[in-house]
Amino acid sequence: MPLNSNFHGNGRNVFWGEISPCEHLAQIYDTDNAFLDTLEGFVADGLRAGESAIVIATPTHLQILEQRLTAAGLDVAELRWRDQYVSLDAEETLQLFMKDGWPDEQRFVRLVRGLLACASRDGRKVRAFGEMVAVMWARGQRAATLHLEHLWHQLCETDNFSLLCAYPRAGFTQDAASSINEICAAHSTVLQH
Repeated sequence: MPLNSNFHGNGRNVFWGEISPCEHLAQIYDTDNAFLDTLEGFVADGLRAGESAIVIATPTHLQILEQRLTAAGLDVAELRWRDQYVSLDAEETLQLFMKDGWPDEQRFVRLVRGLLACASRDGRKVRAFGEMVAVMWARGQRAATLHLEHLWHQLCETDNFSLLCAYPRAGFTQDAASSINEICAAHSTVLQH
């Protein structure tokens, strides 16, 4: 894996206009507002640039994100209709590819490639956000979470899309430094704020 970079600061101040395909970013955040600022910037800047966004998040985060996108002048309903904005519930999506508490690679790849096929219609670049890893991490499924991160990373490299993951710092309760290092090692860039 490439070396990790650490960026500190407000997610709204990170420039998301040009992000390279195959970039696999992680955010380790202290507050929901910091997380939502970063997610909004990542998604909105991509949509404004004509890219597509796939967002797999908790229902609460999806609702707040969509309110923020609308307040920023984006027509979420129109973007959704054009498959330029695809949103899925993290918990429901996990159920589509998990088998006995472990990510089934074939199911996962089939699911994500199907989403990418819709989102990349008309040659659009794709940005994806996945909160499923944070959901699994919160359940204590460390090995399964890291495996899912590696599956995402492989697809990111082969299918040319950028990917953002996010973890609340409060979720790193046991051996926090070691756990954060494990997550950082699975990503090309790490944002901490």
